Amino acid sequence: MAETGLRERKKQRMYQAVSDIAIGLFLDRGFDEVSVAEVAAAAEISKPTLFRYFPAKEDLVLHRFADHEDEAARVVAGRPAGESATGALRKHFVAGLERFDPVTGLNDDPRVLAFHRLLYGTPSLAGRLHAYLERSESALAEALGGDLDARLAAGQTIAVQRVLALENWRRMAAGEPAAEVRGEAVAAAERAFGRLERALKVTEANM
Repeated sequence: MAETGLRERKKQRMYQAVSDIAIGLFLDRGFDEVSVAEVAAAAEISKPTLFRYFPAKEDLVLHRFADHEDEAARVVAGRPAGESATGALRKHFVAGLERFDPVTGLNDDPRVLAFHRLLYGTPSLAGRLHAYLERSESALAEALGGDLDARLAAGQTIAVQRVLALENWRRMAAGEPAAEVRGEAVAAAERAFGRLERALKVTEANM
């Protein structure tokens, strides 16, 4: 088991190192201007080895979201007894805003802004992000029970998080300081999740 754990840690370090190298190249020259072969050469691995880790070029960038893919599902599964799923997700998102977590869009660090410009400004990356969101939605739906109502609730929840994060990112891209936006961002999140919870309760009551 110890050997398996060591191999897994080495694998994760490889993922991170190659992704970081690739993103650095993409930021310098543009996503479409850098070939997979160039990334492999910079990382000192073969092209086939790179594709074993990252099946598509876009995955070199989206790897930064890998830890967040099932985050909503984990929050729901680990919530305290008696707390609603939406309530737990609201608290989690607001906590992310409070610490300027880049995934909430509320982060004005130049490196984060550059990464988001790369992500949202490259059509193929934006399209790949949609697939990530679909997987996140599926994981959350399973955590909520897996039936049609769970899938509908998961779809609405992921949409709320996406819209909130995108609005925060737009304000960061326009040059507004994260510290000054945070209060409004928290208030917006509270309103959005409050409306979501009320809507889901109405749906459950009418079923």
